[in-house]
Order: sequence, then C-alpha cells, then structure tokens
Amino acid sequence: MGEHAGNRLQQARGRGALGNASGRYDLARQEVDDGWDAGDDVPVLRTEVTTEQPRRIIAWNKSPDLPFDRSINPYRGCEHGCVYCFARPTHAYLGLSPGLDFETRLVAKPDAARVLERELRAPRYRVAPIAIGTNTDPYQPVERAHGIMRDCLEVLAAFRHPVAIVTKGAMIERDIDILAPMAEQGLVRVGISLTTLDAGLSRRMEPRAPSPRRRLQAIARLTGAGIPVRVMTSPIVPGLTDHEIEALLQAGRDAGADAASWIMLRLPMEVSELWQDWLAAYEPGRAGKIMARLREMHGGKAYDARWGRRMRGEGTYAEMVAQRFNAAARRLGLDRPTAKLRCDLFRLPDRAGDQLSLF
Repeated sequence: MGEHAGNRLQQARGRGALGNASGRYDLARQEVDDGWDAGDDVPVLRTEVTTEQPRRIIAWNKSPDLPFDRSINPYRGCEHGCVYCFARPTHAYLGLSPGLDFETRLVAKPDAARVLERELRAPRYRVAPIAIGTNTDPYQPVERAHGIMRDCLEVLAAFRHPVAIVTKGAMIERDIDILAPMAEQGLVRVGISLTTLDAGLSRRMEPRAPSPRRRLQAIARLTGAGIPVRVMTSPIVPGLTDHEIEALLQAGRDAGADAASWIMLRLPMEVSELWQDWLAAYEPGRAGKIMARLREMHGGKAYDARWGRRMRGEGTYAEMVAQRFNAAARRLGLDRPTAKLRCDLFRLPDRAGDQLSLF
C-alpha cells in the first residue's frame, strides 16, 4: 500500500478520498500536504459549510443520456464522501480539490427555495419534472441543520410541480409528510441508490452514507407511505460489486421498490486518480482486474465521456452486465413501465397580498 499507507488509512477514517490534490483550474497546481504523515494524533477532518446566494437555482441540460432537462442542487459538495462520485470534479470550478475538499468544504444555498419560487413564477416557465440529487445528495448530513431540501419541497408542493429525487440519505423519511400527498397526486418519484449489501465495503466506499440495511429500510418506509421508489444499483463496480446485481434487485423489490435502474462506475477527470488510490489502499488484490474491466469497456481508457457510452460502457462485459440486470429485473417485475409524473396540475399559488386572496 505504499510507505505511509498505514498513516493514510488512519487519517482517512470517516472520509472517502485519500488525498486532496489541487483542482484542474488551480493556477498554482501542486501536490498538497494533507497531513497523512503527521501521525495518529491528527484531529479528525471537520466539515466546513459556507453559503452561496444563487441568482438561479434551476440548472438546465441538453444531454441525450439524461431523462430530464432541469435539476436543482441545494448543496455543492457532498459529505457522504463516496470515493467514486462522478460529481467530485465540479469542486474544481470553485478552486477546491475534488478530493477531501469535496466532502469537507461544502457550500449551502439557503435562499434556494425563494429563488425557485421566483423562477417557477416566471411567465416563460414551462413545467416538466425537476430532478434533485443527480449531482450531490440533497439529504446528506448537513441537510439536518440547513433544511434547504425541505424548503424546496414545500415550494414544489405548493406549485403542484413534479419532482424526481435521487438519494442515499435516510433523512428523506423526515419529509414523508410532504412527499406522501405529492405521491397521491402523481407528482413525485424517488430513487434510492444501493451500491452493495456488504456493510463493510459500503463503509469504505461511502463512509458517511447510511448503511445498505438503513437504505432498504428507507425504501420500505417510503413505499409504505405510498411513495413510489426505484432501486438504483449504481454504480456497478466491475470485479467488486457486479456479483451482487441479482441480490441488490431482490433486496430492493423485497423492501417495496417497483422499478430499477443501473449505471456502470464512471471515472471522469480527477475521479480516476482518486479511485485508483482507493483501490491501492483498500483492494490492492483486485485493483488490476477492476481497472482492466473498465478500460475494456472504454476503448482502453479508464473512462469515455462520450454520450451514449459514458453511463454503461461498451463491449462483451458491458453487454453481459446489461443482460444479467435485465433478466433479474424482468423476473422480479422491476422492468414494468412506471407512470409518468403529472405536469397538468401545475399552478401558481396565491401569495400574501394577492388580490384573489381577499375572496
């Protein structure tokens, strides 16, 4: 594991990344001394949260790989610390590291709900489902103190606006009182990411995310309240979690999920180096096989960012994974079409002082 691997693993306890190299936009790019050699008495890395006042909160995309054209991100960075997170490179735009900075130096948007309401009231706005959680998790631990996701949900509920939520966070149970009435109106669908059933592996890869057991419990509680849930076996890691595909789908269905989806491990930009450092530290015996599989699917590279290829790769192995997933989903009834989120209920709620509110 290298000369100082023991110290690095001790220092990284509770965090996903093992390093904090400068981002690609840092003009003074250099290797950062992140303290791995300082000994066991180095204090635990604490999470720092700063705030941002966004002019806009709805982000738009035209990607043919995505089933939505708009999304909301209440936070930048994610305290869950999933080492494989494809969103890590976005921290470089802030002049921060996609490594430890991504999971310890977060940005919250406390005015997100107010800005969202303003954008939904714009005369040119046309309703379509908004996705939340596609970049960083809206139910990461800092949400407990800031409540930005709940504020945004209250706005969406008032406007009867459809929303699709992706999360690993069991904190979503807090908002069942909002989500259940929206589900009755066909306005919400939730995706719960379930990467592995191995609690030890999950803790190493996703150090501050809820355990697999706890995520399954969240699926059960949501579906028990009438909220439709998709189990997302993402990412599938070749040579590490791919043997669990059928078990993951079975567990999700048993918890109440009515649909399923998958994405192969993606290693864009700085994520590739972070992931390979993690493999060298935690899975040295399987690192070669895992990276060989990834390169096999991406034309000899660790990652191919082209549309149509980046989500699942190409070749014999990628096709085998797709066949296994499809067969298991079909057997479990998780391949059936789900109802589209309703857009016809959208309305502009009255504001205090509006003339109609007097009658």
